[in-house]
Amino acid sequence: MRITEAATDWRIFSDQELPPVLAAALECFVEQGFHGTTIREVAGRAGLSVPGVYHHYPSKSALLVDIAQRAMADLFRRSQAALAEAGPSAEDRFRLLIECLVLFHAHRSDHAFIAASEIRSLAGEARTAHLAARDRQQRLLTEVVDDGVAAGVFTTPFPVDSARAVITMCTGVAQWYRAAGELSPEDLAARYIVIARAAVGH
Repeated sequence: MRITEAATDWRIFSDQELPPVLAAALECFVEQGFHGTTIREVAGRAGLSVPGVYHHYPSKSALLVDIAQRAMADLFRRSQAALAEAGPSAEDRFRLLIECLVLFHAHRSDHAFIAASEIRSLAGEARTAHLAARDRQQRLLTEVVDDGVAAGVFTTPFPVDSARAVITMCTGVAQWYRAAGELSPEDLAARYIVIARAAVGH
């Protein structure tokens, strides 16, 4: 996807971003955990037979891997688009990246929650790849904070730790946010930008 296309839609979240079988698996994983879910339960929720699920995915682990990969890829694409929209200013890049992180973890709370909480259930190359994707995402914010400190925009004496604390705060939204709550994702993002700025000494 070209940046010009991505930059127009990073704030937009459709109602259904996953294929039906993955959406069914995600619902099951959220309700009872990866290890507590059976392929038969996923099949029933997706309206498929068990062989029908296996036609698309060879194992329950493969379902989790695809869910996690899609979450990280979507977040990274949106983050890159937000940074492209912000331009060179460290302050603007920081603000839009925080907005992006909060919007994603509010709108895609279930998807983001499973991608983070079920890292323990990933193994081998899938786990290594997921951790690499997580670190790549973290570096986006760390680089922005480093640039802001170098430019005198941020005053934190601990840029790496501050960036880690801020991103942990933003990703934690997926653990508790509910659409029926007091704040919309947009209102929450605006509030978190204020908090995040304070954390980096803006």
